Amino acid sequence: MLEVLPIQTKLEQEAICARCGISYKVDCMAYHALVDGRLTAACQFSMDPEGGHILDLAMVKDVEFSDVDRIESLFVMGRATLNFIDLCGVHKAYFEDESFDGEGMIRSIGFEKQEDGRWFVDLTDFFVEPCQHGHGLKRE
Repeated sequence: MLEVLPIQTKLEQEAICARCGISYKVDCMAYHALVDGRLTAACQFSMDPEGGHILDLAMVKDVEFSDVDRIESLFVMGRATLNFIDLCGVHKAYFEDESFDGEGMIRSIGFEKQEDGRWFVDLTDFFVEPCQHGHGLKRE
C-alpha cells in the first residue's frame, strides 16, 4: 500500500533527505512516501508570495524499486504536495528541482514548461478535475 505523509520532525526530515541524496532544507516542509511501510521517496517544498515551490522530489538512493513503486511514489507525492499548497490558499506552483531527471513525470504531476523555462501549474480548480487539467486538453 502506498502512503504519502507529512514528515513530522526536522530530525526525521534531515535523515530522510540524506537517504534520498538531497540537501536538507530546514525552512522547507516535506512529505515522504512509503510502500508497504518502506520509505521510497521524499519531497521538500515551500510557499511564498510568488507561490508554492517544489524544491526536491527524489527516491531513496540505497534501495532498488520497481518501476510501478517509483512512478506511483513520485506522482502521488507530487500531487499531494500540490493539493496541500492549494488548500493553503496558494494557487500557483513551480517545480524547481533542477536535478530531477524526468520531464514526463513533471508533466504528469501537472506542470507545464513556460516560455521562460520554468515549470508552472495554476492550481485554480486543478483538483476539481485533476485529470483534465493542462496537457493540451481543452476545457469547455
